[in-house]
Amino acid sequence: MKIAVFGTKPYDREYLNHANQQYAFSIDYFKIRLNEETRELVRGHDAVCVFVNDILNQPVLETMAEAGVRLIALRCAGFNNVDLNLADKLGIKVARVPAYSPEAVAEYTLALILTLNRKTHKAWNRIREGNFSLNGLLGFNMTGKTAGIVGLGRIGLATAKLLQGFDMNVIAYDPFPDEATIKAAGIKTVPLHELYHHADIITLHCPLTDSTFHMIDAEALESMKPGAMLINTSRGALIDTQAAIRSLKAEHLGYLGIDVYEQEGDLFFEDLSEQIIQDDIIQRLQSFPNVLITGHQGFFTREALTAIAETTLANIHEFAETGTCKNQLTKAYLA
Repeated sequence: MKIAVFGTKPYDREYLNHANQQYAFSIDYFKIRLNEETRELVRGHDAVCVFVNDILNQPVLETMAEAGVRLIALRCAGFNNVDLNLADKLGIKVARVPAYSPEAVAEYTLALILTLNRKTHKAWNRIREGNFSLNGLLGFNMTGKTAGIVGLGRIGLATAKLLQGFDMNVIAYDPFPDEATIKAAGIKTVPLHELYHHADIITLHCPLTDSTFHMIDAEALESMKPGAMLINTSRGALIDTQAAIRSLKAEHLGYLGIDVYEQEGDLFFEDLSEQIIQDDIIQRLQSFPNVLITGHQGFFTREALTAIAETTLANIHEFAETGTCKNQLTKAYLA
C-alpha cells in the first residue's frame, strides 16, 4: 500500500513512522491539507490519510476515484468532512479511529472547566506582572452543582466519571442511550430541554451530523440557566457561534470554553502570530473575559497519538489484506 498523508505536523510523522515499523508501508507526507486545490497529490497512492480539517467533497472524491484510490483512512473519530454517500457510490472505503483515548478529551474538558471557573490563566499572567490582587478571580465550588453531558459515548462517559469525582450531580442526554452502561455509571438521563434548564455546566460530546448542527442555537441558549457554563470539545458547528455571542453580550451565558470552532479550518494547527486574523467572529469571541478558546488540542496526548497512529495503520493493513476493516464506516452511517 502506498499512502498519502495530508495535513501532517512533525508529531504526526513521528508517531506514524513508529507505528509503521511493523508494516513498512510506503508513506508520502504532505504538510498541506487535502482539498480541491491539492487533490492532484492523491495520484499514485492506494490510500489517503486525513485529519479533521481536510475536505473530501465531490471534486476531491471524484479525483481520488479516477486515480484509483481505494481507501480513506481518517486519523480521527469524526467524519463530517467526508461526503460518505458519494464515497460509497464511487467505491471508496472510509475507515476511522473510533476511540483513540477517551480520557485525553475528558481530562481536557475538565481542564477547560477548571480554568474558566477559577481563572488560573488570568492569575498566571497577573503574577508574572507582579499583580497579586484577587479582584476578578472569584470562582465557584463545583461540589453539589449539576453537570449536564450531551452525548454518552466513550468520551462522555469518561467525562461523567471525572465530574462525579468532584461530587457533582451528573445528568445526561443521549438519543441512543446504552441503558445498562449508564445505569452502572450512576448517571441520570433526562430530555435535552431539561438538561439545559437544570445544568450549571454543560459539556458537549457528540458527533456533527445534520441533526446536531447548531444544536446550541438561540433557543437552546435561552433555555439554559443564567450564568451557565458551556464547554465544547467535540465539533465547532454544534454551536451557533453568533447566537453564543449574543447570549454572552446579554450576560445570560456565563462562561464559554471551546477547543473547537465552526471556522477552525482556516486557523487551527497553524502559527498565525505574525498575520492579521481575518476572522472577525473569533476575534469578537476573544474579547470576552469569560471565554476561553484553545486550538483543538483536547486529543493531544502521547497516549492518544500512539493509539491514533496504530489504529490508522492497522485499518490500512486490514483493508489491504481483506478489502475491509472493522473500523470501516458502513451504510449505517450514510445520511
